[in-house]
Amino acid sequence: MYSNLKIRYFCQQKHEEIIIDKACVKEALFFMVLFKNKKIMKRLFVKGWALLVAATAVPAVSFAQDKVEAEAGADLVSGYIWRGQDLGNVSVQPSLSVAYKGFSLSAWGSVGFEKSDTKEFDLTLGYGAGGFSVSVTDYWFSGGPAYFHYGAHNTGHTFEAQIGYDFGPVAVNWYTNFAGNVGCKSDGDKAYASYFSVSAPFKLGGLDWTAVVGVTPWENDFYTGGGNSEHPKDMIGGFAVCEVGLKAQKEVRVTRSWSLPLFAQVVWNPAVEGAYFVAGLSF
Repeated sequence: MYSNLKIRYFCQQKHEEIIIDKACVKEALFFMVLFKNKKIMKRLFVKGWALLVAATAVPAVSFAQDKVEAEAGADLVSGYIWRGQDLGNVSVQPSLSVAYKGFSLSAWGSVGFEKSDTKEFDLTLGYGAGGFSVSVTDYWFSGGPAYFHYGAHNTGHTFEAQIGYDFGPVAVNWYTNFAGNVGCKSDGDKAYASYFSVSAPFKLGGLDWTAVVGVTPWENDFYTGGGNSEHPKDMIGGFAVCEVGLKAQKEVRVTRSWSLPLFAQVVWNPAVEGAYFVAGLSF
């Protein structure tokens, strides 16, 4: 009805023509009044900027940063695959964390349903600012020395340092074992086994995806496939790709107000010729 509507008017110094396609006449008249009265436009402009500044005021950001945040959860996974290493079958993996002003302390564990399954308990102290992150993790696995054994040659602990940066489209991370079970070389020297990963998140088909590639850069007996692997190696001879993975996540609605995150992941480990397909639920 209003497809050919044109409104002509004169400003103080020049003639302007506004063409309104398929617009309501009331809206056209409203904008005519605004254009004719520059004082109204100026007041609206100033008030708009004032509201924007107030909404993004610094005290609101500072309040959020000063708040202690705590989280608790658990995953149920069909298989425990970590950096391309096969470490177990169906497992429950609880987590607990506390964060304050960029610092965080977290606990994470993994336990299988069979008595013979290896149990794992990790503690991580970290700091993050923007995309930058740095952390130290204490990994402990059952089946060896008891938890409080920290001897240089008699411990079930591995201490690892991490540094990384998340650029948004791509995240890079470097990890190095620096104490405890750091891994060995073929000549018996300490390997200080390390791992470098590049990951990229993206969306496809309504799902959240993450692609990752991880490598171990030098000789070690740490990233040899994992204790549950069917084809482990005694030694990684040098630079090796130990993880190529693709993970997809979605929310499974249980009730109107509650949903469970579900993920499925395929992982290849070219270094030991391993391939895995696992799924899990997060609570």
